[in-house]
Amino acid sequence: MITLLILIGGLVLLVIGGELLVRGSVNVASRLGVSPLVIGLTLVGFGTSTPELVTSLQAALNGSPGIAYGNIVGSNIANILLILGISTMILPIAVASSTLKRDGVVMIAVAVAFAVIAATMPAGRLVGAVFVVALACYIYLAFRQEKTANVDHGAVYDKSIAVQEADPALAPKAAVSGSMLLPIVTAVAGLGIVVLGGYLLVDSAVAIARELGVSETIIGLTIVAVGTSLPELVTSVMAALRKQTDVAFGNIVGSNIYNILGIGGITALTAPSQVPAEIVGFDNLLMVAVSLLIVGFAYTGRRISRGEGGVLFAGYIGYVAWIWP
Repeated sequence: MITLLILIGGLVLLVIGGELLVRGSVNVASRLGVSPLVIGLTLVGFGTSTPELVTSLQAALNGSPGIAYGNIVGSNIANILLILGISTMILPIAVASSTLKRDGVVMIAVAVAFAVIAATMPAGRLVGAVFVVALACYIYLAFRQEKTANVDHGAVYDKSIAVQEADPALAPKAAVSGSMLLPIVTAVAGLGIVVLGGYLLVDSAVAIARELGVSETIIGLTIVAVGTSLPELVTSVMAALRKQTDVAFGNIVGSNIYNILGIGGITALTAPSQVPAEIVGFDNLLMVAVSLLIVGFAYTGRRISRGEGGVLFAGYIGYVAWIWP
């Protein structure tokens, strides 16, 4: 029971610390005169992925690749089956944006790339560098697109909007003046809290795996992945409640791209390791399959109905039941 409470405490610290870190960083960037669009597409857009990033880094440095990569792949699966399923049960989703459909193809491409690389070679520093550079190029292209005032927004923009509407305090402001001391202190405090939360989460997750006699990979794919995906759940559900179905869809697509290229890339750069065979043989393939499924809906113009959202949700329950011994 104590171990479980520590795990929950770690998750709470991750969420609180992540928000403080993003809020402080956004205010610092605003005072430095950075474009609100750039801030939105970077600091705000991927701020909700801070718990996944810190957790995977902590786990990799701790010698627990099952938790590190289980968190990444498990989060992507949970984003589609669990979070998109719940959001769609609230309001059916119809993806009208052709740009979002394009980003969906990018999501599939990076999922396939990760699955192939994980099956054929270790996740080394070269792989990590390629992933991080690919993410930087993707964000740059998204910035170029949004700068043209194109009304057909992409996944990165929609993810940023979802985060800002869920927490207006994270919205970037133009030409902000004033002392930078408080924003810097806020960002540093947030960083310290999120690092502590990641340490507690990983340490308790390893302990729970030993107590239950299950692999660390299973814990990473389920408990850790769902816990670190809670910010995405909140932002997607709030977008659905506001009837912004494209934003809810874009939030998931953007998160999945960032999880693989950003978190996977930084994890491989920091602590090279082999992706566990359990993930390679099943979970990676499922991640690719469910990515194909929802992008197929988007391209065929079919609405993801409440019933189909229920199927996605039930699919996640079935997935957890299947992999849990």
